Formats: sequence, structure tokens, C-alpha cells
Amino acid sequence: MNPEDRNIDLITHWLTGQIDDDAIRASLSSEGLEGEGAEAVEELMTELGRSDASRGHLQMVARETLEALALG
Repeated sequence: MNPEDRNIDLITHWLTGQIDDDAIRASLSSEGLEGEGAEAVEELMTELGRSDASRGHLQMVARETLEALALG
């Protein structure tokens, strides 16, 4: 599976509650990505690491990351 598809799968599973915050933090990676997709994944990883980020904010960033990866 290519890096874009792997990250899309992880983010989708997180958004639907199939994996928790710890699982996505441990598995999400910008390795092998380029351009906006890599930047979006890095931003999501940063936001997931913030203790004060609300679930709603994280979901918004996750959706933006999905868009960047899909349009790659």
C-alpha cells in the first residue's frame, strides 16, 4: 500500500472511531509523501500531539489532511 493510501486509511478509521488517538499518533507518518500531502500530515501529527486540541478541531484538520492526500 502506498503512503497516501495508508494514511487515508488510518485517518478514515480514526474519524469513524475505529482506532483511538494513541493508535493514529503511533501509525501516522509523512515518510514517502511529498508536497501538500506531507505538510498536511505533519500538521495533523502536530495537532494530535496538543493536549488542548478539541476533538472537533482535530476532525477538521483530519478532513483537510484527507483532502490534501486525495488531491496529492
